[in-house]
Amino acid sequence: MSTRTCPCGLPQSYDACCGRFHSGAASAPTAELLMRSRYCAFVKGDAGYLLRTWHPRTRPERLDLDPRMRWTGLEILDADGGSAFHTTGTVTFRASYRGGRLHERSRFERVAGAWVYVDGDFLD
Repeated sequence: MSTRTCPCGLPQSYDACCGRFHSGAASAPTAELLMRSRYCAFVKGDAGYLLRTWHPRTRPERLDLDPRMRWTGLEILDADGGSAFHTTGTVTFRASYRGGRLHERSRFERVAGAWVYVDGDFLD
């Protein structure tokens, strides 16, 4: 069992946080937690999880991740909707990587009861 803090930024171990979503032991209960787990999947190079949590209508056939990419931090700036009481939600975030950062407002929907990533707008 890993005792290292989860890359998503929450103060839990990877196993207790995003690891349980990546393994399939649990599903992210909110759009924000799905966003965090997807960021963590980028950190870990888990393309399978990213594809599984991508909306079927916008999901690419495959995802080739650059193994040299080094993600260094996630900052959630805003979350709207995306709770157990919603069917849609947005999460605005900044994800830092060695040499730059990504600022995006992502859209999420529930499909068969599970949160999935739909698409996003780059903000700067």
